[in-house]
Amino acid sequence: MKLRYFIIFFIAVVVVLFSSCSEDEATYLDEIRVSKSIIALPASGGSDTITMKAVDEWTIDSVYSSDGTKKYSWLNVSVVQGQAGETQVIFSADSSTVSNNATLYVSCAGKKQMLSVIQVVSSEVEEATCADVIAGPESKTYRVSGVCTKIANTVYGNWYLEDNTGSVYIYGTLDKNGGTKNFESLGIEVGDEVVVEGPKTVYKGTVELVDVTVIDIIKSLVKVDSVSTETVGVDGGELVVYLTCKGNGVNVEIPEEAESWLSIKSVTNAGTNVVVKFNVATNTGGDRNVNLIFKTNDGTKDYSSEITVSQLGAIVEATIAQFNAAAVGETQYRITGVVTKVANAKYGNVYVKDFSGETYIYGINDFADSGIKEGDIVTLVGKRSEYNNSKTGEVTIQMKNATAEKVISVESVTVTEFLSKEDSEDKYYMLTGVITEVKNSTYGNIYISDGENTLYVYGCYPGYGATGDDRKNYLANAGLSVGDTVTMIGYKTTYNETIELCGGICYSTVIAEKGSSETSSTKKR
Repeated sequence: MKLRYFIIFFIAVVVVLFSSCSEDEATYLDEIRVSKSIIALPASGGSDTITMKAVDEWTIDSVYSSDGTKKYSWLNVSVVQGQAGETQVIFSADSSTVSNNATLYVSCAGKKQMLSVIQVVSSEVEEATCADVIAGPESKTYRVSGVCTKIANTVYGNWYLEDNTGSVYIYGTLDKNGGTKNFESLGIEVGDEVVVEGPKTVYKGTVELVDVTVIDIIKSLVKVDSVSTETVGVDGGELVVYLTCKGNGVNVEIPEEAESWLSIKSVTNAGTNVVVKFNVATNTGGDRNVNLIFKTNDGTKDYSSEITVSQLGAIVEATIAQFNAAAVGETQYRITGVVTKVANAKYGNVYVKDFSGETYIYGINDFADSGIKEGDIVTLVGKRSEYNNSKTGEVTIQMKNATAEKVISVESVTVTEFLSKEDSEDKYYMLTGVITEVKNSTYGNIYISDGENTLYVYGCYPGYGATGDDRKNYLANAGLSVGDTVTMIGYKTTYNETIELCGGICYSTVIAEKGSSETSSTKKR
């Protein structure tokens, strides 16, 4: 194979600051926006200008060292600080015989935007293996040949390239004209052998070649055309994969860890068209997936293609305490509790509490259309995950991308309004009152008043889902007695002409500071 050499005029390193989100998604800061975060200066010398839009005062605080000297002697920056609004910033450098690279940070309103300024001296690039790239220095440009094993983003061209020495992540692929966000025009598919050139960077431990130029594409002799389903149900069944094979037959590889639940049922050939049928067993555990690899050869060279097939797992019913104690993984959990706080109404980030504990939900699907609000009782399904804050070291347990299976809307009313409602175990209300009498301290049977009317609460419990002994002695455990204020959630019934609030979930309490004769003040628990 004859390779054509390209002159690389710049290296693009894109770093996106984000929290609890994928690095493949574009992220924009509301506080400071730049027209571009990569500034490429020619080796012969010259300048480049960007536009910065800031909501407050800003500084490029990494141009100078602490002693006042320039941190990057080769780089000139026209403006290093400014006011709110739009500002033009010019970056320039003299001609150079060596490549230069600077990482700058723009600070504004407590946020930082990263800028990468690069001056690259063009040179003929030598061929390298994936192992050479992994072991080599950053910012160096490499030419490497390997097979596309997985495509992560079809807009920017983020994918995995693998040879017999290792695997490298491609973060951004330029089209034939050097443009971005046009990956599909190249026609690269899983299984193709691709030759690329690009600079190396390391992002969170992952070795990457950034914004690569494609030198050559050798199409694979085996290709997955379609699959009957990419997600098999929990009950299993048949999975069918349709292939085009121009090589000497197809060999199917099932990873050892999937052999217990996935097997080949049949393989049929009709010219270059191949149909492979699989038997998928019932799944009694959590969600699982497998990479199926299909191989062929032309007598001298091997070719491959692969797909990822997932199977839904059984959903585990769990209390929130059990969910929090579970391991991070693919298992789906079903939890039910009261929404105690909406942390982000745009994305559906909420806190949910039952009798056993509280957990954080990082995103409820279709949250805007769900009508979920604080105080509502929700049943959610999702996986156990965690967010590790690299700055503080704090680990947040969370259910990510949850699905709301059921929502019980809770209406806020006064005690007086509650008394006039119709009896129904399907309609829940939230109301607040002062405890005037304790009838049963074990189960929390109490009278509460809003100052106008009194209501009998048949059971005051620590949270949704409490049964048996978990319902007992909540008043004592919470330090509640006559004179304290409780906010309860429950439904209305009438027993022997006495109106009751049943299913009583204690949402919040205010403990009165009791003096020698009367309540003088309150404090929120």
